[in-house]
Amino acid sequence: MTALRVGNASGFYGDRFDALREMLTGGDLDVLTGDYLAELTMLILGRDRLKDPSAGYARTFLRQLEECLGLAHDRGVRIVTNAGGLHPAGLADAVRELAGRLGVPVRVAHVEGDDLGPRYPGSLTAHAYLGGFGIAACLREGADVVVTGRVTDAALVTGPAAAHFGWGPADHDRLAGAVVAGHVLECGTQATGGNYAFFREGDVRRPGFPLAELHADGTCVITKHPGTGGFVDVGTVTAQLLYETGGARYAGPDVTARLDTVRLTQEGPDRVRITGVRGEAPPPTLKVGRTRLGGFRNEVVFVLTGLDVEAKAALVREQMAEALAASRPAEARWDLVRTDRPDAGTEETASALLRLVVRDPDQATVGRALTGAAVELALASYPGFHVLAPPGKGSPYGVFETAYVPREDVGHVAVLDDGRRVPVPPAAGTLVPRDLPEAELPEPLPPGPVRRAPLGLVAGARSGDKGGDANVGVWTRTDEAWRWLAHTLTVDRLRELLPETQGLTVTRHVLPGLRALNFVVEGLLGAGVASRHRFDPQAKALGEWLRSRHLDIPEVLL
Repeated sequence: MTALRVGNASGFYGDRFDALREMLTGGDLDVLTGDYLAELTMLILGRDRLKDPSAGYARTFLRQLEECLGLAHDRGVRIVTNAGGLHPAGLADAVRELAGRLGVPVRVAHVEGDDLGPRYPGSLTAHAYLGGFGIAACLREGADVVVTGRVTDAALVTGPAAAHFGWGPADHDRLAGAVVAGHVLECGTQATGGNYAFFREGDVRRPGFPLAELHADGTCVITKHPGTGGFVDVGTVTAQLLYETGGARYAGPDVTARLDTVRLTQEGPDRVRITGVRGEAPPPTLKVGRTRLGGFRNEVVFVLTGLDVEAKAALVREQMAEALAASRPAEARWDLVRTDRPDAGTEETASALLRLVVRDPDQATVGRALTGAAVELALASYPGFHVLAPPGKGSPYGVFETAYVPREDVGHVAVLDDGRRVPVPPAAGTLVPRDLPEAELPEPLPPGPVRRAPLGLVAGARSGDKGGDANVGVWTRTDEAWRWLAHTLTVDRLRELLPETQGLTVTRHVLPGLRALNFVVEGLLGAGVASRHRFDPQAKALGEWLRSRHLDIPEVLL
């Protein structure tokens, strides 16, 4: 059976608008996917739905499709997207209306059953992460466009692959291969040089979007259309494989993929072959992502310029103490960010930032009464006093939480173009995934001269968020560097290099086949990105901070 060519045209809600057209015109495709959902997106769509009950889906997708639906139909490319968000039936109807207006004869199906809002009172949204077999059912019945709500990102690939190759729920190894391919594709240009540690090795000004050539045995090749920007190599694929993952077992609703079995081979320019992926039965439960309004938040940023920065910061904190004691917000956090430098050539580089962030269930508590107190100091505080923005009322923030439900309690349904509803049965066999024993480490490098240098000279990294937890994957590109990294970058050493992780639970996972370590830091992000707990609320740059830290590195590696 011929390979199935699956491309990606969106990694998030707000990704490059022209990507849909670029992927349809840049080369051959069988299926084009679009991933629009993330934890923060569900909160945004939930707030949209509060204002308009007919809302709740990614409207950008409709505008993209208006330009490209006829093109996709002419080229025989099927489109699979989770842009349905909270209202997949509504988006499916909108696509049908659009197709009728354009005169394009397409069959539109959608997947539903993920919405569990009634089970979780007080939630803004509550959705189970469904697998790909609802998508597969739609495609097998002839759908040209499949719209879903909250499915796993990889389901956008496992569904088309299962439909094309005739896989069933027991084809664990093949499904695991498709999950790995889907995980590489899901964030779009992150697989083609975007956000890549070694970005200077190629032209990444406008990376092309990735595609996977999937085969019936579950293997695939990750590549991109000819002539597009960026590059695909073992490093870009490794980085994306480590993104937002944990241990060697990567559990999902279709299958548990064993990341410790993945093997990557550079097959040619911009072609990386993925082989060896083993799969196990999925877990007996489905993950549920819940969002709710956590309260209200406000922020004042004081600019401290020139000399005596620490003393200026201490003065402001003392002056604001009375206002904070009077308003008594549930949380008040001060952070002094030393962006200043001595003898600076510009005023901005001579300045540090002192951030006060307050949170409370009551909007008035963190409103103008508090921020106004900061502005009242304008003529009565440190020399050079000013703030970055005028006082304002508190803004709502969200909280992301996870729960788990038995998979048989979720009514996974494929809704076809003609209105027929096809139930999707839960997987017959399940397995409670447990972390595997730590893999055997390679022999350490023999002793030799060392030099104090940044970790990033010998290792790449990519980091991200999962609710309130952060992960940072670190990998090397040579066996020698791996022999050093595996023995050097322990949990204790990570805590030394990243002091913000002190006091938090940190778990290290070893993936020798990728020459990689993956660290999960629990609670670093508070209640998740929507709560904006820290400076980098999604831990996107945590890995780059780690790479910038200095330690003793063997000279033979430098």
